[in-house]
Amino acid sequence: MKRFSMIRDFHLADWFTLGNAVCGTGALFSTISYIDDSDVMHIYLACALVFAALVFDVLDGRIARWRQKASLLGKELDSLADVISFGVAPAIIGYGCGMRGLYDRVMLAYFVACGVSRLARYNVTTEEMSGSAGKVTHFEGTPIPTSFAIVLMLGIAAWFDALGPRMWFGEWRIAGFTLHPLVLVYAISGSLMISRIRIPKP
Repeated sequence: MKRFSMIRDFHLADWFTLGNAVCGTGALFSTISYIDDSDVMHIYLACALVFAALVFDVLDGRIARWRQKASLLGKELDSLADVISFGVAPAIIGYGCGMRGLYDRVMLAYFVACGVSRLARYNVTTEEMSGSAGKVTHFEGTPIPTSFAIVLMLGIAAWFDALGPRMWFGEWRIAGFTLHPLVLVYAISGSLMISRIRIPKP
């Protein structure tokens, strides 16, 4: 076995997939920094990094098709990177922006669980959903990168200083615990991911 044999086996598209994962991890770090010092620039950076992850996610697919080199490893890498960048990172950004009540945490965890489930379902049904050309013709449920819409919304909220106690729609106290109504967008997004809605794949 040669040294670094796994890395030697990476295709060009796989490196872009890793770029996706690195950007998502950076978004986590930036959000934690915001929780520590309340400097809103960290939220802007976190949102920008999720956007960069989205760019990497689009490019890795295009590169794989262009070079006609795809692998099972690449598919697994893509799913794991997407969980970080478009599942965990958006949830943590929401938490950092002020969705820290008990009900908020339940909704954020539900969102991540839906994202993971959606990716797992896609991986195991890819062959089943492939058409005669051997290509997946549609998505079942909304793709997990659509969660960038939530990240964009939070970036705009940060711009208008609508974070923490100033969060849009305020907060509700239910049975002694806090719910920020804005967190419901995560519940809706997660539910759409695990739905049976068919979306044509470009």
